[in-house]
Amino acid sequence: MSRRADRLFQIVQILRTRRRVTAALLAERLEVSERTVYRDIRDLSLSGVPIQGEAGSGYRLMPGFDIPPLMFTGMEVEALIAAIGMLQTWSGDTLAKAAGSAQEKLLAVLPTDRRILAERNRILTPDFGKYPQTRRWFDVFHQAMRQRDEVWIRYENEQGESSERAVHPLGLSFWGEVWVLVAWCTLRQDYRCFRLDRCQTVTLTGKQFAERHDRSLEDFIHQQKARAKRYSEKQ
Repeated sequence: MSRRADRLFQIVQILRTRRRVTAALLAERLEVSERTVYRDIRDLSLSGVPIQGEAGSGYRLMPGFDIPPLMFTGMEVEALIAAIGMLQTWSGDTLAKAAGSAQEKLLAVLPTDRRILAERNRILTPDFGKYPQTRRWFDVFHQAMRQRDEVWIRYENEQGESSERAVHPLGLSFWGEVWVLVAWCTLRQDYRCFRLDRCQTVTLTGKQFAERHDRSLEDFIHQQKARAKRYSEKQ
């Protein structure tokens, strides 16, 4: 859902819960200008949402109007709740918090029978604290990917040997039990993968990188698929 579509949805939800709402209140809640609210109200009205009122006096939703509930099947609800639980357990604090917020919104709009099913979910992802450093570094790498920040890491390989290098974080992949960072390694001038639980220190260098076609997550995936295809052809 786009940012504007999400905002229009929120306006309808706010109007559903109040008898009359001013443009000023909507602007404050949505963190936009009143002019933007007026434009959104006009567009909602033109699309068939029965909003009564005008600028200055406030708006209200005419009785009898409602947004159709999200039509998730029981299996879809179970899949969503399980996925949210995995993120809450295995990702960083920031994404875990966002997943919890998403679950609250999902439960709020589900029909009663689907909500009961979600609350009785039996697919559990307990956190035994096996890899505490994973949660510690996940947020750093996640933010670095979004902002294209270069990161300096001290890494211990499978043989227990430590090395230091600057990397350009491109993606995070979950391999059943561990998270793996896909990155462009400035030391090797090639793609490298690093297990988060083996990272000893992680710091931002203060530099940013420009993602290129030949140094991107898409290119890495393309190379891996080509390599797997060549391997299967030899078998």
